[in-house]
Amino acid sequence: MILLMFLSIIIIIISNIIMILSMILSKKSFKDREKCSPFECGFDPKSSARAPFSLHFFLITVIFLIFDVEIALIFPMIYTFKMVNLIIWSKTIFFFLIFLLIGVYHEWNQNMLNWTN
Repeated sequence: MILLMFLSIIIIIISNIIMILSMILSKKSFKDREKCSPFECGFDPKSSARAPFSLHFFLITVIFLIFDVEIALIFPMIYTFKMVNLIIWSKTIFFFLIFLLIGVYHEWNQNMLNWTN
């Protein structure tokens, strides 16, 4: 037990030393205006460097990713249908699908599924 504590303290000390050294050695000066420019060539931009971004498109993308992951979780449940107890499997899939439907209902109430306002 003492050996385990000693090794964990040594590992923590070594990792802290490495983190402190990396912070000290990686200091960069931000005084050069050309290096802070978003373009590699060093010229001043003629227009805004940032393009307009649709927040609604981002939210639709996040919703798609969430439901995509949930579909990936449903497929193994279908595969395990014959291998597990039917009552436990039914309860699990029921609560999972109810949870998904509550999420879709909430997004529908918040008008997140409408593409145009």
